Amino acid sequence: MTSLTDLREVVDVVIGVDTHVRTHSAAAVDARTGGVLDEVTVEATADGYAQLQAFADEHGTLRAWAIEGTGGHGAGLARHLARRDEIVVELDRPERARRRNGAKSDPLDAIRAAREALSRARLGTPRGGGDRQALSVLLAARRSAVEAGADAQRQLFSLVIAAPEPIRARFRNLKLPAMLRVAAALRVSPSWDTETTVTVTTLRSLARRARALGQEAAEHEKAILRIVRSWRPDLLEQPGIGPIVAATVLCAWSHPGRIHSEAAFAMLAGAAPIPANSGQVTTRHRLNRYGDRQLNRALNTIALSRIRYHAATRSYVARRAAEGKTSREIKRCLKRYIARDLFRTLEHPPATT
Repeated sequence: MTSLTDLREVVDVVIGVDTHVRTHSAAAVDARTGGVLDEVTVEATADGYAQLQAFADEHGTLRAWAIEGTGGHGAGLARHLARRDEIVVELDRPERARRRNGAKSDPLDAIRAAREALSRARLGTPRGGGDRQALSVLLAARRSAVEAGADAQRQLFSLVIAAPEPIRARFRNLKLPAMLRVAAALRVSPSWDTETTVTVTTLRSLARRARALGQEAAEHEKAILRIVRSWRPDLLEQPGIGPIVAATVLCAWSHPGRIHSEAAFAMLAGAAPIPANSGQVTTRHRLNRYGDRQLNRALNTIALSRIRYHAATRSYVARRAAEGKTSREIKRCLKRYIARDLFRTLEHPPATT
């Protein structure tokens, strides 16, 4: 599907679907004329998916589905259609009509989804399930645990600064890990006033929460490492790539053929500079702040690690610095090269015995 230049070459009807938590609205659009053939709204349940299937059968067998949010509200429908070997096109947010002179409704959004799929030169397929979806779930859970643990540590640090002096003295000159150990072992004395008692119990609660969340994040990382080792262990052999970075890259890439070129992968990662030429100026580019920011962060982690520990990268940085490039410009170039190498590695895995 990603190699097609025109969806009208292979289907007669496109079923556009606007997905929501409880309902899905669908519209059947003629692939050649763009005319609306029929509309329907169903519940987002297994019975509703069967109704959509029957609705599509009424309008032709050569069809494709254009679904917004195949990884979110439309995930159940996308899995249902995949089991039946239907052609599914993944859409990001379809272009909305102008607010001042345009209308919006679920059926209209379904029609726009179908027509946008017909107008696109490149068609995206939904991300895969299985190991990729398992990694996505684990990454989300680990990210939540890490962020909540960091919040608890910051709150503990702030409360220690404002704590009564007898309590604050116990934490003086301690680093944060030691502060967590001391706070987790605090005991309440019956002779303390209300302020001191509440401060101590709160510090103890925050410390135990932060430690529990740290242990949870470590367990998620172990599970992520097991999946990456069983799926693509060759990624872990690359310099600067650990289990979290590898899992992030695999979740964005998903499966061979989904991303049509290394340039598209770099654009997905926000590592492809955007041309900003005008008139006689043909070498100006704008920083790309779009794309998958988690993937961009993973590329940045790889670049920083290689700048510090990888000999070939250090030589490249020294050469580019001698040419007058700034450290930020060098890092952007590195991220683009890393995106290219990662894509080639992902699309052409090593042969297994």
